[in-house]
Amino acid sequence: MRGLFAFLAGSLFGTGLLISGMTDTTKVQGWLDVFGNWDPTLAFVMGGAILPMLVAWQLTRNRTPVVGGHFPAPPHTELDRRLVVGSVLFGVGWGLAGLCPGPAMASLSYGGIGGVVFMIAMIAGMLAAPKLGAQLDRMANAA
Repeated sequence: MRGLFAFLAGSLFGTGLLISGMTDTTKVQGWLDVFGNWDPTLAFVMGGAILPMLVAWQLTRNRTPVVGGHFPAPPHTELDRRLVVGSVLFGVGWGLAGLCPGPAMASLSYGGIGGVVFMIAMIAGMLAAPKLGAQLDRMANAA
């Protein structure tokens, strides 16, 4: 049952990404081009994701999911070096490629070899990040 709900939720998410234009790299790059041919439509997509999530955090307090498990707690992340560096790297990658993880997975079905190469590079970066982060922490502590 959990697998079915996961499949349905993932399909709905992927369909939403496709309909909203998040899998169109030129649309994403147009959103980031604030001094050129700026395309503000993705602001509505982001607002359409952020606002319901704010409501969802409130509605899931002291509740359990229908299919078991538990709802994650809202994140309480402090602004630190790792968060800033990670956000900058994410933003640079998003700006250069026009994709982030969710849309990259959704575009695998039609993105051709470029989408596959992007996914391989993204997964390699995700696997390398913890080791690189630990090494940077050791360097910062030694200084």
